[in-house]
Amino acid sequence: MATVIVPKSGIMAIDPYVGGRSSLPGRDEAVKLSSNENPFGASPYAVDAYRIAAQNLHRYPPSDHHALRTAIGDLHALEPDRIICGAGSDEIIGLLCHAYAGPGDEVLHTEHGFLMYRISALASGATPIAVRESHRVTDVDALLDACSRRTRLVFIANPNNPTGTMIDDGELSRLVNGMPRNAMLVLDGAYAEYVNGFDGGAGLARSHDRVFMTRTFSKLYGLGGLRVGWGYGHRDVIDVLGRIRAPFNLGTGQLAAAEAALRDREFAGKCVEENTRWREWLAGALATEGIPSDRSHANFILARFADAEEADACNARLNDNGLIVRKVGNYGLPECLRITVGNETSCRRVAETVRAFRKDRQ
Repeated sequence: MATVIVPKSGIMAIDPYVGGRSSLPGRDEAVKLSSNENPFGASPYAVDAYRIAAQNLHRYPPSDHHALRTAIGDLHALEPDRIICGAGSDEIIGLLCHAYAGPGDEVLHTEHGFLMYRISALASGATPIAVRESHRVTDVDALLDACSRRTRLVFIANPNNPTGTMIDDGELSRLVNGMPRNAMLVLDGAYAEYVNGFDGGAGLARSHDRVFMTRTFSKLYGLGGLRVGWGYGHRDVIDVLGRIRAPFNLGTGQLAAAEAALRDREFAGKCVEENTRWREWLAGALATEGIPSDRSHANFILARFADAEEADACNARLNDNGLIVRKVGNYGLPECLRITVGNETSCRRVAETVRAFRKDRQ
C-alpha cells in the first residue's frame, strides 16, 4: 500500500497567493498597473550597484547584512542591531508567525488586509481571524473586541493594501495598550514612504517591546524584482527571528542594490512627488465620473463601482485598451478595482478609458 504523506494542519486551507497580472492575451505591450510598482523603476545607482555585484556571483553574500542595516539605521535614525533584513517583508511576516504563533494560537488581521497575513498564519499552524473594518478603515475597537487569550499576533498594514486608508499613532497606541500582554502588534509599513512625515510605526516599535514594524524596498524603491525587506523591533525579537531565518537569505546583488537605492534620496523624493500629484489627479478624475475612492495614502487608489458587475465590465474595458489593473474580489471587495498610480501618460489613459466606459453605460 502506498504511503500518503499528509501536510500539517492548515496548509491545505491556504489559497496560494496570486500576484497582479502582467500581460494580456493577444497584446505584445500593456501598461501594468496591477502590482503597485514604481512606474519610474529603480534608482540608476541601484541598477549600477546590481550590475557591479554580478562580478562576484561566485562568492557567498554577507549573512549579517551589516552594510544595509547600517544604511537603514542612518536614514531612519534607528539602531542597526534592532533591524533584520529579509527576502521582502513577506519573509519577515512569515518568520514572525513561525516564531510566535502555532496550533491553538490566533493571528488577527483586518478584513481587507494583505493576504499574506492569513497565509503565513495558516502555514505556522495558527488560526487567522479576519476582523471587520469601518468603511474600509482599520477599526481599533473591533480589533480589541476580537482579541482573546489565544491572540499572539495582530497585523495591520498602515497605509493598508488594498484600501489605501490609514489610522494615526494615537489609535495605534490605544490598540497596543489594550491588547493582551502576550500579543505582538505588527505594523506593516510597505507604503509608509508615500506619507509625508510618517515613520511607519518606528517610534511605537522603539517605545513598546510588543510592537514590530516591517518595511519593503519593493514599492517606492522599485526593487520588487529583487525581493528585499526589513523589520525593526525589540532586540529580543530580532534575536529570535535571526535564529530561524536562512543564513544567506539575501544575495549580494540584492544587498548592494537596496543600499544604493536607499541612499539616492533625490530619486526617491521625485518618485514620491510624482505619485502624490498623479494620485490626487486620478482620484479626482474618476470621482468626476461618479466613481469614488477613499483618500489613499499609498501609490494606488481603490476605485469603487456600483457593484461587482460594473467593476468587472470596467476592468474588461481597461484590458481592451491595454491597461492592467487589479480585481480585488479575493480581498472581499468585488465591487472595486485597485489601480496603481502610474506616470502621467498611464493615468490619463485610465481616466479617458473610464470616462468612455461610463458614457457608454448611460
